[in-house]
Amino acid sequence: MTSMRDSPGAAVGGTSGRTSRGIGAIIQRPLIPDRPTRRLSQLVFGLVLYGVSDAMVIQSGLGVEPWDALSQGLSRTVGLGIGMWTNIIGALVLLLWIPLRNKPGLGTVLNVLLVGTVMDLFMAWTPVPEAIWLRWTVLIAGVVLNGVATGAYIGAGLGPGPRDGLMTGWAARGHPIRVVRWVIELTVLAIGFLLGATLGIGTLIYAVAIGPLAQIFIPMLNVKSRTPDGDAAT
Repeated sequence: MTSMRDSPGAAVGGTSGRTSRGIGAIIQRPLIPDRPTRRLSQLVFGLVLYGVSDAMVIQSGLGVEPWDALSQGLSRTVGLGIGMWTNIIGALVLLLWIPLRNKPGLGTVLNVLLVGTVMDLFMAWTPVPEAIWLRWTVLIAGVVLNGVATGAYIGAGLGPGPRDGLMTGWAARGHPIRVVRWVIELTVLAIGFLLGATLGIGTLIYAVAIGPLAQIFIPMLNVKSRTPDGDAAT
């Protein structure tokens, strides 16, 4: 495989130490310098956007992501809104942090309080799309915005969400994180399906796209201090 260092145009002005980093370096470079107020505002923005984007995927009617499948299934079986169940499940998942010895942060608490609340408000205030082209537009936009939201709230560095913390805490015990994620998400997806959640092409699209999207937006929105020349400080 040819590295970016070996690609055409790598050397600039005959100086070997300066290379053309290309789009990869742009993606990996944090966009926002470190400020306490910016961390908090980015966290809140990310969590609100996460709730909006989750609601968009649900309202498309083309399938939901695994944790939303569980919330939707419980909503259809027991009652209460999908967002309310999202908050309840988040709080219950925090109990599973105890044996893992995970410590919640401000972002963890706000995740439990905001995401589901925003979901219910958004779905109450916006109409469900009917035309198939509009449903597809809402789905794709929701998935992409969910990737941005993931980068924003994780990049704020104020604590992972309950579900993310469960995954990373379990993986820290010596299990491959990919396997841990598959086990957790397939389990909640199966339970949601049995409870009547809507699974479909949107579920598959989300599963395939969210990893690459997060890989793009988490570095971009990672709040770090910068050196005077504009590069992120190490």
